Amino acid sequence: MSQHTINSKEQIEQITLKIITSYRHLSEEEMDWIALLQDIQDQFRYLPPDGLKLCARELNVPLSQLYSIATFYTCFSLAPRGKTEIQVCMGTACHIRGAEPILDKILQQLALNPGETSPDLEYSLETVNCVGACARGPLVIINSNYYGNLTMGQVENLLSKTRDINGEGKNG
Repeated sequence: MSQHTINSKEQIEQITLKIITSYRHLSEEEMDWIALLQDIQDQFRYLPPDGLKLCARELNVPLSQLYSIATFYTCFSLAPRGKTEIQVCMGTACHIRGAEPILDKILQQLALNPGETSPDLEYSLETVNCVGACARGPLVIINSNYYGNLTMGQVENLLSKTRDINGEGKNG
């Protein structure tokens, strides 16, 4: 899906209203709130408060219900996320195989702590528990792409490639 960098309430509402329209035909029992919120997040890389308020108003649902869904499921973010989302697996197998130094290298290169997004919205970094790819540890996920059996040199190359894709050049 296309992702938007949105600066105005009007833009957020316009895009969110298009998404809401595709759900209006569903009855209260059929409504898939998770799918609705996923569609909104796919557009903005997070759930903007103005979009959630519009959903509540247009679909006649308490705003608190939408926030309870958004805060219960870890796949949702209420804060803007970076264009490049990096997740470092810290599960037991990855930890034993060297996830900690891999994470340290990423922290050093991006100057971010887990759970943070860079001010320019280029990167978000988080640590995650086991992702079920234990044989490939240590493992880093970049924008849903899995990179396993990583070495320190490979991490540096991955970050360099990511910077090149984002138009930052080799030196970030």
